[in-house]
Amino acid sequence: MRRRNRGSGGVWTRAAATALFALAAATAAAQPAREENPPAEFRILPYSGLTPYCIDPTILNEVVKGFAAREAWFWNSPLVIVAFDGVEDIGARNNGLSYIPRRYCRALALFNDGVRREVVYNIGESLGFIGAGPGVTWCVVGLDRNHAFSPNCRAAGP
Repeated sequence: MRRRNRGSGGVWTRAAATALFALAAATAAAQPAREENPPAEFRILPYSGLTPYCIDPTILNEVVKGFAAREAWFWNSPLVIVAFDGVEDIGARNNGLSYIPRRYCRALALFNDGVRREVVYNIGESLGFIGAGPGVTWCVVGLDRNHAFSPNCRAAGP
């Protein structure tokens, strides 16, 4: 009876695995690079790509109401926004076309303590309550007491 050398099968198995790995690597290198994700307007549940402008009174009112509510509830402060001045658009869809459409804004706000402070905010499409309407994320420079958008409200901007 002839005995087989069990060690020789391992050499062939390793050689075959190495050849398959080299073939797979060469095939992967020959493939073209994947395209970027399609714009948000071409999803199954698409976005329109339209967001309200920074100067929209509804959006500014949302910032005023949200700021007053936060100051009263969390910080026990009577501070409120009285008026806006110098509202400007600082970017739209800066994160890329495949992300939720957002418009980035900046404004100077006059507060009831007589001080003007910068407000940075962004308007996201379909980010309102249960996805109905635009959602507004805002931050007042110098009054971000819990540092949610630190440093200096940069996380709320583009």
